[in-house]
Amino acid sequence: MSDQTLFEKILSGEIPSHEIGRGDNWYAFLDIFPRREGHTLVVPHKAVSRLSQLNDQEIAGLFSGVKDAQQKMGKIFSTQDFTICIHDGPLAGQEVPHVHVHVIPRTKGDGGLTLMSMWPKTNLVGEPDHAKLAKISQQVAELTS
Repeated sequence: MSDQTLFEKILSGEIPSHEIGRGDNWYAFLDIFPRREGHTLVVPHKAVSRLSQLNDQEIAGLFSGVKDAQQKMGKIFSTQDFTICIHDGPLAGQEVPHVHVHVIPRTKGDGGLTLMSMWPKTNLVGEPDHAKLAKISQQVAELTS
């Protein structure tokens, strides 16, 4: 039994994939269960489960792959609009414990929804709670001082 993630097996060629592009430390391929046509996954070569486990150069490379996938899928689907999504950890919906970025081309009437649809019961009307926002901002400032 292998401890490799699905994406490590794809990177090694053990499992086939439909390549969109590749770079020094990233690989992009079509999702086999796409939310819509052109749904692409971009993965770093480094097998880590959280974005924070990548160094700045690896993150830059990963997002170079995202840009590459956007440019290619944009031409194929005649769009400049994309949903870019990272599920960073199991509580965030990550199903494969290997960092990956979803690049989903968006076109009019494609059936996709917004981020707000993930939290439909969130109160989005009324005044912002500036006291709560200030408290979080202050906590972050204290971490960096």
